Amino acid sequence: MGLKYSPLVRLRRALHGLLVVKCVQWYYTRIWGMHIGEDCRISLSAKLDKANPDGIHIGKSCAITFGAAILSHDFVNREHKQTRIGDYCFIGAHAVIMPGVTVGDHSIVATGAIVMRNVPPHSVVMGNPARVMEQNIQTGRWGMRIRETENAPADSAAPQAEKPKLEAVQ
Repeated sequence: MGLKYSPLVRLRRALHGLLVVKCVQWYYTRIWGMHIGEDCRISLSAKLDKANPDGIHIGKSCAITFGAAILSHDFVNREHKQTRIGDYCFIGAHAVIMPGVTVGDHSIVATGAIVMRNVPPHSVVMGNPARVMEQNIQTGRWGMRIRETENAPADSAAPQAEKPKLEAVQ
C-alpha cells in the first residue's frame, strides 16, 4: 500500500524536482565551474568549496545532504587539490570531505563523518576520522542502499565477497 500525498505536497515535490534540483546543479556547474554529474541532489545548505571550485568532482546520481562540506583547498598549506566523489554515492548530513579525498563509486559516508582518507568503492564509512565499517555494498540512485541485486543499476556490479570454504570435520 503506497503513501498518499495531498495535492499540495505532490506539487511541491514536482516543483522541487523540476526547478530546485536543476537550478542548484546549473549554479554550481555554470557559475562556479564545478564538475557535477547528472541527476545529483545537492542540498541548499550543503557547502561546496568555492575557493577552488574546479577541484570539486561529483559523479552521477549522488546525494549531498544538508550541512555536508566538500573541501578542495587547504588554506594552511596553501594547496589546491582535486576532491572526487564517485557515482551513486550518499554523503550524510554534516559530513566533511577533506581536500584531495576520493570517495569511491557506490559508497555511503555516514552522518557527521570526517573523511580524511580515500574511501574504497562499495563501502560505508563513519566516524571521526572516518573508518570503513562495511564493504561490498550496493547503492542505486542518490546513493540509496540496494539489498536485492536485481534492482541495481546495470553498470554497477558490486564486487563479490569471497565465501569462506568449509572443511569437513571428521
